[in-house]
Amino acid sequence: MSLLLSPLDALAERVGLARASELLAVALTHSSYAAEHECESNERLEFLGDAVVDLAVADLIVTSYPQLNEGSGSSVRSRVVNESSLADAATRLELASAMRIGRGVKKEHGLDRPSLLADAFEAVVAAIYLENGYDAAKSFIHETLGEAVADAASRPGDGDPKTRLRQWSEANGLGAPDYEVTSSGPSHDATYTALVRIARRPVGTGEGRSKKSAEARAADDAWGRRDA
Repeated sequence: MSLLLSPLDALAERVGLARASELLAVALTHSSYAAEHECESNERLEFLGDAVVDLAVADLIVTSYPQLNEGSGSSVRSRVVNESSLADAATRLELASAMRIGRGVKKEHGLDRPSLLADAFEAVVAAIYLENGYDAAKSFIHETLGEAVADAASRPGDGDPKTRLRQWSEANGLGAPDYEVTSSGPSHDATYTALVRIARRPVGTGEGRSKKSAEARAADDAWGRRDA
């Protein structure tokens, strides 16, 4: 790959799209930039990409892990198709280098937000789907998320973060965890922060674009600290 390629062109090569792909440019346009420049944001592509990612990951689970039943397969999928996992995939692809974000979001180091990166990943998937078809999008998803699926499939009983934390907390006689969620930023681009307490003691925090994702990240944080 030429060192003279722009970040957008270099990314296009990595994901198998034409350098002049207008859909890829839209997929990397955050709503904050779109509002400032009166252009299309990646929100519609994100909506489509979310469905494509779900389908492709479910396809991989069913075809490659026949030992998983519906319940354990759903658990594996939820541990892969989530904000944290998709943001990690976006980071590996260096999506941030080609993102277009507004001045305010840039000032607030918005490119570090897992929610922004996860949304961009889904939007890029939609661009691949619309330009190259489902098979190309599925291959891309299996390549970028396959390792995460394999890891989750090897531990299907771990469950989702909130359930896992609640079961541990109750088994230790501490009662169910309690979550407190606050939001910041404009309504179209709100960031949610969750604080989880066990037996009234703060044990973890998490941030996400939705209350659900913030609580899940807080539960993950608390799980990692439980023996501290």
